[in-house]
Amino acid sequence: FTPSKSMKSLSNNPQAPTARKVCALFPGALGDFICFVPTLQLLAEGAHVDVYARSEFADLVPEGITVQPLERSAIRKLFTAELGIDDEAQSLFGAYSAVYSWLGSQQADFVRRITAASFGRAQIFPFRPAGARLHQIDHYLSCLRIGGILKRQPVIQLRAEALEWRVDFWTKHKLDRHPVLVIGAGSGAREKNWPEEFFIRVVNWWRTATGGHVVLPVGPVEKERGGIDRLSRHCVTVSGLRLAQLAALIAGSDLYLGNDSGVSHLAAAVSVRTVALFGPSDIEQWSPRGTRVTIVRHPVYCSPCETRAMKNCPHRSCLIALVPDEVIQTLAQLPEVLTLTRRQAGITFSAKKDWRNKNKSSGLR
Repeated sequence: FTPSKSMKSLSNNPQAPTARKVCALFPGALGDFICFVPTLQLLAEGAHVDVYARSEFADLVPEGITVQPLERSAIRKLFTAELGIDDEAQSLFGAYSAVYSWLGSQQADFVRRITAASFGRAQIFPFRPAGARLHQIDHYLSCLRIGGILKRQPVIQLRAEALEWRVDFWTKHKLDRHPVLVIGAGSGAREKNWPEEFFIRVVNWWRTATGGHVVLPVGPVEKERGGIDRLSRHCVTVSGLRLAQLAALIAGSDLYLGNDSGVSHLAAAVSVRTVALFGPSDIEQWSPRGTRVTIVRHPVYCSPCETRAMKNCPHRSCLIALVPDEVIQTLAQLPEVLTLTRRQAGITFSAKKDWRNKNKSSGLR
């Protein structure tokens, strides 16, 4: 990947590092990062990649990619207009043969300073696509300007230690020999969440139809906002998980149901049957991408909508009108669920312990 040179002359710049090592600056949350994974994997095909992002994302990256903290002082100083070229920034970015940033594209001081600190080897891209309705995965990939790379799917490898944790969790909560539904009841915006009482209806149906259990992961956002107290009483709840553990938990289930959220993108990336409930969000840009993904939505005239309209919506018709019976009907027709309900009707449910505890070798890290 050859970065475009800045207008500044490079005649006095030091020679680019001989070792192929590149960096990427990425400010996004979980769903954004999973959409970014195919771009990271593409960069890693020809170089070692340092990605400056949230530290917890280290649980999700494959070999050849290292997560570094985005909060480094050398990066913060790039947004400061009054400072000259910082030695710390030059030391950091000068070590890379290419610098790709999805941070700060609208900040003139940042663009100027990272270009100078990287000796002209930086490319800065917008975090969101401008104008055209493009899937977020394809937007990040298209920034590299390489043909034939769109429509890639994120793939998250499961960690061996997380799989061991899952074995203990399954045993502790007696989940073996039972179908397991994982519910992602939260998201980055409360306005994207399906009503709590609707999820409870699905939980009751799942127990009756399959004889199974429901697991509800609770993250920091759900703890802070609340709104899942009644749902929690119907589920096996678990909190304080690392992302590697959350990925292993979801991958071991029979079905995942969730809102438009980062956790739903994670479910698709570990290849579990994923059903994502969409209301105000743009499916073309934000639908989880994977081989076993089903999107459920109730079309209304005003969906998708902009963030401001979503925050001030007086009716939330796109989610309220998506009634539980409609979602349950979709779930009941999935091949995986049809198999489970037929077994519940009279055929003995075979143990899945070996399958859950012994993932394919290609999925272990």
